[in-house]
Amino acid sequence: MLRSSNLCICVNPRRRKKIKKASVLPNFFSLRSMEETDLVHVLEIEKLSFPNPWREMTFMGEMYNKPISFSFVIVHKSQRKIIGYIIFWYIKNRAQINNIAIHPDFRRMGIAETVIRQTLDQVRVAGAEYVTLEVRPSNMAARFLYNKLGFDVLATKENYYNDPREDALVMGIYLG
Repeated sequence: MLRSSNLCICVNPRRRKKIKKASVLPNFFSLRSMEETDLVHVLEIEKLSFPNPWREMTFMGEMYNKPISFSFVIVHKSQRKIIGYIIFWYIKNRAQINNIAIHPDFRRMGIAETVIRQTLDQVRVAGAEYVTLEVRPSNMAARFLYNKLGFDVLATKENYYNDPREDALVMGIYLG
């Protein structure tokens, strides 16, 4: 869980492994654990970002699926508003980025890249050997970002997405 810009991955619920302090763009945004009261903002960003958005219950399931799921909101420091979020799983030696979105007003500022880089660093320190994610082939902006970060296409999942129906590219990065 993330508190005051400190990422803490709970591999064992009784023993929290504290991971390094966030240092990227410290004057612009911070990360903290997602809370139920954040969902109104998260759902708004989700609807603006995806053709088939997650429902509130999906986000709640992720927030309470501990110690596997990690849900964080990205908070604009000066405006004190939620501008994005990331949700990932960490299980033994691997991580899965399940969802990330930035409000359209704050895109193309390097926020998603910074958050993903920080996440990759944190799960690497926690012992993850590789990270995977799924992305629509038509989502060129996301694919460009993932390629820039070192992710490669590993496989295709046919008819993975609905509305519109589309395959998913499974992308991964070895953290070794």
